[in-house]
Amino acid sequence: MICLQRSRQGKVDPVTLGKLITGQVDQLRVLLVEDDELIANGVREALRRRAYQVDWVSDGKDALNAAMHNPFDLIILDLGLPGLDGLQVLSALRSHQKNTPAIVLSARGTTQNRIEGLNAGADDYLVKPFDLEELFARIHAIERRSSGAATNVLTLGDIELDLAALRVLYRGSEVSLQRREFSLLKKLMESPRQVFTREQLEESLYGWTSDLGSNAIDVYVHNIRKKLYGDVIKTLRGVGYRIDPNLAD
Repeated sequence: MICLQRSRQGKVDPVTLGKLITGQVDQLRVLLVEDDELIANGVREALRRRAYQVDWVSDGKDALNAAMHNPFDLIILDLGLPGLDGLQVLSALRSHQKNTPAIVLSARGTTQNRIEGLNAGADDYLVKPFDLEELFARIHAIERRSSGAATNVLTLGDIELDLAALRVLYRGSEVSLQRREFSLLKKLMESPRQVFTREQLEESLYGWTSDLGSNAIDVYVHNIRKKLYGDVIKTLRGVGYRIDPNLAD
């Protein structure tokens, strides 16, 4: 069992942090809200090793602002935060019709605590210390519910994405894509009739802090076209990108 738990000195056990599981799953953009830097670093590293894009804030007010103005797929939220309590963050988001799925991670572990968290708008509630594999299992369950699917396979036309294995099939044959290429293709396939701007795709793949070249998206698009077929991603000059509309018909 791998748990994030405190030692008697009030710090996360470094042995526990050293055992963070590696693996690969579908990439989501996650807002991690945790004021304990050691716990935040451990969870963030575990998520990133599984190909999630993670943005971290440690203050409740910053969390509310970030969640209100950025397209996150999931919020992982501590409750005892400076600035604004996690329950207040949740309540404010739901009152503004922000329905981003949220998992509470908190040391508040009584039945009443859980009820309050769920009533405030949490989709799940996990008590510290927690097992990382259980956290990932709950993330996967929320993702399935959010997509309305009970499977980790996304299919569009002749293209099939295995989201758990990061595996791509085109007309039954496996195609090797790099992680960013896979994430870009998935983003476009999830909304086959939507045109995405370059800025939207960059933010989805890199979040706030990563440095990238001005032509990074062009390079990924070029590589995907080369590995699949030339028109799999359409470029709308001066507008953005979309998946081949013929796949959605």
